[in-house]
Formats: sequence, structure tokens, C-alpha cells
Amino acid sequence: MSRPVQARRLEGIDKNIWVEFVKLAATYSTVNLGQGFPDFPPPGFLKEAFLRALSEENHMLHQYTRAFVIIIEPFFDCYEPMVKMAGGTTVFVPLRPKAPKDGKLMSSADWQLDPAELASKFSERTKAIVLNSPNNPLGKVFSRGELELIAELCVKHDVLCFSDEVYEWLVYDGKEHIRIATLQGMWDRTVVIGSAGKTFSATGWKVGWTMGPNRLLQHLRTVHQNSAYHCATLAQEAVAQGFQRELMLYGKPDSYFVQLPEELQKKRDWLVQSLDAVGMKPIIPEGTYFLVADISKFRSSVPDVPDSDEPYDSRFAKWMVKNKGLAAIPLSAFYSEAHKNNYNHFIRFCFAKEEATLKAANDILQKWKQEKTSP
Repeated sequence: MSRPVQARRLEGIDKNIWVEFVKLAATYSTVNLGQGFPDFPPPGFLKEAFLRALSEENHMLHQYTRAFVIIIEPFFDCYEPMVKMAGGTTVFVPLRPKAPKDGKLMSSADWQLDPAELASKFSERTKAIVLNSPNNPLGKVFSRGELELIAELCVKHDVLCFSDEVYEWLVYDGKEHIRIATLQGMWDRTVVIGSAGKTFSATGWKVGWTMGPNRLLQHLRTVHQNSAYHCATLAQEAVAQGFQRELMLYGKPDSYFVQLPEELQKKRDWLVQSLDAVGMKPIIPEGTYFLVADISKFRSSVPDVPDSDEPYDSRFAKWMVKNKGLAAIPLSAFYSEAHKNNYNHFIRFCFAKEEATLKAANDILQKWKQEKTSP
């Protein structure tokens, strides 16, 4: 028998929430508001750009430490295994919810960092912090004051910042997306990450980019060229043409970067009303595709299981797929193992869906409400 070959740093990161819930949603007849992909097509101008690139005669378009890293919770689940695979040690700091005093629905802005707690996570061994704004899963858009707090600590401790800004164009209610790299002392220590998938509603194209000083990006390029090397050239060409179009239309009504957030805000508001009407308390997101809802009032539908290792929201989400035909993702999936049960009464919905999909979800919720209230 051959000896084990798996590196110890990979232990415990093989379980994947997306594999589990994709299989579950495929097994049952399900309205899928769980995964973060639009079920509507990318804009026509982008598809046309792809076809132009495909038909072009240019044939070249077809060829091909033990550092401590701070991660703000909740976080997109791949951050932790990425740090571990690079040999780093993860340090977590949570956004803590503060209920509004006026009785209104909670906003993602009500989830905030504790300045003293954040400062305590920085040490001489801290090499980087991962920032995600707008944040998946909460939809939080970090304010200038919050970003300045992070920036001051990065400068003070000479720490790098990986700023995941893939939802940069998807902000609502007049909120402003601010790049932390524009703050004093941050350009030279920040790597900004963007995504054509989120920018142009083409998540399957897998085209993205980074921005930052050459001294940081040269190392990123070395890793990239020796692993993925590059993504589809045709898709890159189409995305480049899409950006050229948007640059000419920047800030104008015909701009996709203006139209898409306006359309998604309407979908967000519709889903907020739908969830609130049935007793799931939505946390109104300032950005992204997603909103998180509190399921505390539904514990009578799915009783807790004492001494279970699986967080309640995970069991609830699975039960909801099997028994109601509605898919969502448990919020505990976006927390470290030690903190999963601290926030286990929330689930995440995606509202970047066709109206027919959102209506089908609403029909399920309304029927569920009637079942709960009937004698």
C-alpha cells in the first residue's frame, strides 16, 4: 500500500457546500435561489462581441509562508482553503449585527466590525487581510469610515490587502462603492480583484482581472502562468469590447452598469417583501446578488436536533429543498468551523433571477405561510 500523499495543510477543506447543494437541488424539483448565477442571459452587446471575436480572422485569439491572514466573517467560502493551500494561517474577525432601534428591517449596514476587536487581530505575523466589498453573502457595502479603519491598520502593521470587488457595480439605494486602494497609503499594498462574470452577468465565462502595483502583480502573474496560464481568449476579447462600450456610455441611462443595478434593486425589493410577508426577516442588502434572511420563526417547521454537529441552518436548507422545493444556502457555510453555530439561523437567497423564477419562489412561500396558519 502506498503512503498517503495529501499535504496536511489540505486536511479538512475537501468538503464543499456548492457540491452538496447542487446535487441536492438536482435531485429534487427545486426553485433555485441558492446559487449566485443569473438565470437571465448576459447583455446582447456582450454576446455580439463574443461572436465578433469568434468570426475574426486573427487565429491567435484561439490559442493559449506561515503568514497570518485576516478574514472578515461572513466570507466567501473559498478564502479559507486558499489561505491554507498557500501555507498560511487564518485569523477570523466577525461583522457583528446590531438590531435597528426603530423596528425597521435590518440592513447589511447594521453588520459592523468592532474597531478594538479588529485591531487585536493584527500582529507582527500578520501578512494580509482579505476584504470583500460589496460582501457575499451579506450584501454589505463597506463605508468610507470602515475602510479607513482597515487601511490605517494595514499601514500601521505593513499588511497587504486582497480586495475582492467582484460586485463593484451592483450597489443600491444610492450607495457608493469605494476602492480601498484609493485611500492614503493603500495603493502600494493592495491587490484589487474583479470579475466579468458579475460585471456582465456571464458567470460561466470565468474572466477576471487584478489591479495593483507591479511589485505585487508580478508574483501573481508567475503563479497564474504556471497554473491556469490564461482563460479563453475569445471571452477576454468580448469582455474588452464590453468595457469599451461601457466607457463611452459611463453614467448615461443606456449604460449596462446603470441599468443592471436598477433592475436588480427592483428584484431585491420584490424578494424582500415576499420573504417578510411569510415571516422570514430579510436583511436588506446594499449590494451584490444576495440577501440573507432570519429563519428563527420557522423553527417550529423544522425542530432543532440536540447535540447535532450540523448547524441548524444547514439542516433547515436541506429540509426546505426536499419538502418545499426551494433552494437557499445556509449562512453558516460562510463562517469558520469554530463560529458556524454562532450564526446558524440565517439562510442566503440569490435574487439575480428571472421574474418567473422569483414568482415561483413567492408561490412556494405563500403556500407555506397558509400551511403554517391553517388550523
